[in-house]
Amino acid sequence: MKRLFNRSLPLLLDGALATELEHRGADLSGGLWSARILQEQPELIRSVHLDYFRAGADVAITASYQAARAGFLKAGYTEKQAKELVQRSVELAQEARAAYLEESGLPEGTAPLIAGSVGPYGAYLADGSEYRGHYGLTDEALRDFHLPRIEWLLAAAPDLLAFETLPSLQEAEVLLRLLETFPDVQAWFSFTAKDTAHISEGQPISAVGQLLGTHPQVVALGFNCMPPHLGTALLSNLKPHASKLLIIYPNSGEGWDAERQCWLPAYRVPQGFGALPKAWLAAGAGLIGGCCRTRPEDIRALREKIY
Repeated sequence: MKRLFNRSLPLLLDGALATELEHRGADLSGGLWSARILQEQPELIRSVHLDYFRAGADVAITASYQAARAGFLKAGYTEKQAKELVQRSVELAQEARAAYLEESGLPEGTAPLIAGSVGPYGAYLADGSEYRGHYGLTDEALRDFHLPRIEWLLAAAPDLLAFETLPSLQEAEVLLRLLETFPDVQAWFSFTAKDTAHISEGQPISAVGQLLGTHPQVVALGFNCMPPHLGTALLSNLKPHASKLLIIYPNSGEGWDAERQCWLPAYRVPQGFGALPKAWLAAGAGLIGGCCRTRPEDIRALREKIY
């Protein structure tokens, strides 16, 4: 198996893509969320990737989190268009990486990695199910939902896949079995959390480690899209059950108010997002980044704290 992380740890992931696009003027209304911008404003996605590289990110996550085949077809796209846009998500990150390497003068051997994002079925539902689970679907239905996007992403040759914001062990196991059908591909698995001892659907964190903690194609295991103040406890609870790199990329700490349709400073860290990484590192994190509402300046702050 190819060694992906051949530089000294920790490595930095990028931050939010969708909320950063929104900050730059993109309209994310509708079920496709940031995936629609792949067609309408691809240059904006490329510029966000580039700014994260400039801020110090070692890994970029593609704009394919919401880009499921079913979502595109529901929105009126053809199968061909859906495939092309999913592959375009990888190409845009690759183009940003090439531009960054050219302007920075970094050698190819230190090039940032591209992770092809595979969001959960709950993201397609767009009703918050990625924070609850309990889809009521069979394994076969979940497999049929996820397989096309995985195949399309891999055709564009990302460095690895990112199975992220997963609420349940059922979905994780379906994705693991799909991953096994591509034996040369590696991936990380990242979950949402109900509390510091359970993932969102209620299964104990120890069960996550039992399912994924020693699998040869799994390069990292952890959590994303959760309040940053929970990160240390979550990592500490996972570490005894996994021999993998641990990954953590929380939200900024703001909470989404569904009634008022706005972000509120529910758990915003007073000292700023960069105040937390030393505790995460002490808890075992090898890959650190940001999720919703984090920005390039947050990733820069993380790098300054870490290095």
